[in-house]
Amino acid sequence: MLAVYAKGPEFADPLSALMIGERPEPVVPDGWVRVRISAASLNRHDLWTLRGVGVHPLKFPTILGCDGAGVLDDGSEIVLYPVITSTNWCSDETLDPGYSVFSEIHQGTLADYVVAPRRNVLPRPESLSPVSAAALGTAWLTAYRMLFSKSGLQPGMTMLIQGASGGVATALIQLGRAAGMEVWVTGRTDKKRAAAEQLGAHRTFAPGEALPNRGDAVFESVGEATWAHSLESVRRGGTIVVVGMTSGNNPPANILRIFVEQIAIVGSAMGTLQDMRNLIQFVVTSGIVPKIGLTLPLREATEGFRAMWEDRTSGKVVFTR
Repeated sequence: MLAVYAKGPEFADPLSALMIGERPEPVVPDGWVRVRISAASLNRHDLWTLRGVGVHPLKFPTILGCDGAGVLDDGSEIVLYPVITSTNWCSDETLDPGYSVFSEIHQGTLADYVVAPRRNVLPRPESLSPVSAAALGTAWLTAYRMLFSKSGLQPGMTMLIQGASGGVATALIQLGRAAGMEVWVTGRTDKKRAAAEQLGAHRTFAPGEALPNRGDAVFESVGEATWAHSLESVRRGGTIVVVGMTSGNNPPANILRIFVEQIAIVGSAMGTLQDMRNLIQFVVTSGIVPKIGLTLPLREATEGFRAMWEDRTSGKVVFTR
């Protein structure tokens, strides 16, 4: 079968590890199902996999991809929940010390076929296209949990999103606007800020720009480059929801401000199976069409990876059969 895979870890030059070619079709274990992939989306996680982060060296070559939508052997149209838990784990999936996503322990979704635990396949609503459904896994699920489970926001409150163009950021803009929040966004260029406004952001700002007032919650995925601004931009008693550190892992903490202003700093990672069900329902009932920045055939996946690596994406990159 055709697949996009990492031949081995290449930390300094991850795109040199990217391969497109034939791989063996997966064997279906007991309790799992085979999915013929219709569409699968790209995540920054895939670039980290190419670098060898989070994958045991003996797991290479490994098929990339965490998310997807497709068809079961019985013809059912489905969307994949990306979190695979340990055997017999029955609590919050994101708290399972042994959880993984597709492409880490098990082969990924950037292929003609993938196998998945039966509990990980959810019905795809007719109103949700395979391309839109493929975008809802890692990035949108992460954004949904940040907003609805971690931030404490209520309609009418102000949220600041650090970074305007990535998959999580664009999902937060669309979800926040649909949920009735006042959505503020930072972006490095006029083009990125304009794109955020087109998606529904009420106001946009340059990185580090002083805000007219402090927000109720800040959504932080950048890390070192934006952390000081995030601390200065959240109100007394507000919340910073942290989900990433793309610019570095050692920001100044400013502990004095954290305890004097009683700022809650909350970590978030992925989302539960129920979060995924709720996300799908919210997207459908709200009429949200997830922002897709680039759609390519699977055979042309290299261009999608290069666009993400060079920071030329806005919204999700999706590959189709």
